[in-house]
Amino acid sequence: MTSNTLVSVKDLSVAFTQAGKTNLALDRVSFDIKKGETVALVGESGSGKSISALSILKLLPYPAASHPTGEIFYRGEDLLKADEKTLRKVRGNEISMIFQEPMTSLNPLHTVERQVSEILKIHRGMSDSKARERVLELLNQVGIHDPESRLNSYPHQLSGGQRQRVMIAMTLANEPDLLIADEPTTALDVTVQAQILKLLKDLQHERHMAMLFITHDLGIVRKFADRVCVMTKGQIVEHGPVKDIFENPQHPYTKHLLAAEPKGKPPVSDTTKQVVVEAEDLKVWFPIKRGFLRKTVGYVKAVDGIDVAVREGQTLGIVGESGSGKTTLGLAILRMISSTGKITFNGRDIQENSWKEMRPLRRDMQIVFQDPFGALSPRMSVSDIVGEGLKVHFPDLSAAERDRKVARALEEVGLDASTRWRYPHEFSGGQRQRISVARAMVLEPKFVMLDEPTSALDMSVQAQVVDLLRDLQKAHGLAYLFISHDLKVVRALANDVIVMRQGKVVEAGRAEEIFDNPKTDYTKALMAAAFRLETAPEGVVSE
Repeated sequence: MTSNTLVSVKDLSVAFTQAGKTNLALDRVSFDIKKGETVALVGESGSGKSISALSILKLLPYPAASHPTGEIFYRGEDLLKADEKTLRKVRGNEISMIFQEPMTSLNPLHTVERQVSEILKIHRGMSDSKARERVLELLNQVGIHDPESRLNSYPHQLSGGQRQRVMIAMTLANEPDLLIADEPTTALDVTVQAQILKLLKDLQHERHMAMLFITHDLGIVRKFADRVCVMTKGQIVEHGPVKDIFENPQHPYTKHLLAAEPKGKPPVSDTTKQVVVEAEDLKVWFPIKRGFLRKTVGYVKAVDGIDVAVREGQTLGIVGESGSGKTTLGLAILRMISSTGKITFNGRDIQENSWKEMRPLRRDMQIVFQDPFGALSPRMSVSDIVGEGLKVHFPDLSAAERDRKVARALEEVGLDASTRWRYPHEFSGGQRQRISVARAMVLEPKFVMLDEPTSALDMSVQAQVVDLLRDLQKAHGLAYLFISHDLKVVRALANDVIVMRQGKVVEAGRAEEIFDNPKTDYTKALMAAAFRLETAPEGVVSE
């Protein structure tokens, strides 16, 4: 351990004991973090990245978790052997951590000021007035506009990017020597992601702070880290400077990760194909009501006069930041929320259809949601989940016929049909998303809305799901409405693209034109953030 080394992890193993059984989750992992450098831990879900990071601060669920081997030295002291008093001094003061999902990390009952100032009062013993001054200074440093107006805000009143900025302010409150960032940008739009990464890098240079950065996005690692450790199945299989790992990977798993980006091209755009779903001048306005009598004083124009056409065997990509109206547009087209304008499905006007009249059409209009774990009932087996729609739309099918259709649908999405008696928690994230796709496909629909279906998945699993969707489209002539903020995935799937901002279309056209030759500043900002991880042009994209 050199004098420049801040943290040294040596032969660290982690075991979890449950119901008398012990499983090894981490197997003799070793890495160092030097002062002022960024070390990235990369790998797929379940590889042991977060367990390694949580071990540094002893935040694992002890005593179920144990360390059969290993030492973690911070400034020469083994944290695994440190008492609680020493750990309290280190946690949040000398070593801080940003978690993946700020909405679940922030207390929904406490204001921004209370949550940030609490750290200052506990670790620095600051008075209320001094803490408030420091909170305002921190919020300003992390790029919260007009920080005074945000002091009394609650987490649900902030955007995703603003919540992550508040989390960063909390972690930097006591000027730590090491910042652990666990997937801090996974749930964010590409433009906000680029802003957060630049913010972290600027703060690191300013404070000469070390950083342990956990991610499955290799594009970020290439731009952001100094050294990288590649993890799989609880072990580090390759490590070294970022340039060496990316340009000359040695281990097969590293090569697999680097080759895992969604590839291939969508079918050629064909305007002669039959239009399956069409919308004209579609509007979804939500009234703003105020006062004792709840009078309407204005409207939130979530979707404001948009035209859409989705053709057989084609994919229309809808891109834009959170809050741009992408999902609202999709739900309106499916007649799941009220809207004005004309909506036709297979040439039939469905805008005025009642709920009862829409029910028979639901078989042909399906949806795959963003979070497969939240979309699948934990109380139902996979067989019941996939077969539920068959019971509704094909009530005359016998149990045996229904089971055959379920088995066939699971096999078509690449799952073993014998697993249909299991429950969702017994599957990985990628497998759960395949179950969601099977649930939609078992009804043999003509139109499928895909709402961020790959955003919660690892890069390699994303690529698999993209290939699956492309194969299913080719086999069944499906029309897709693909909603995403991941432009790399959209590029691999979509023939045509609509770019949305604040409920309006800012640019639309053939996918290759939008990606290769964007016309508007906003689209250029999205492309720059997605493909080069640069910050958006000033004033174009704002929090």
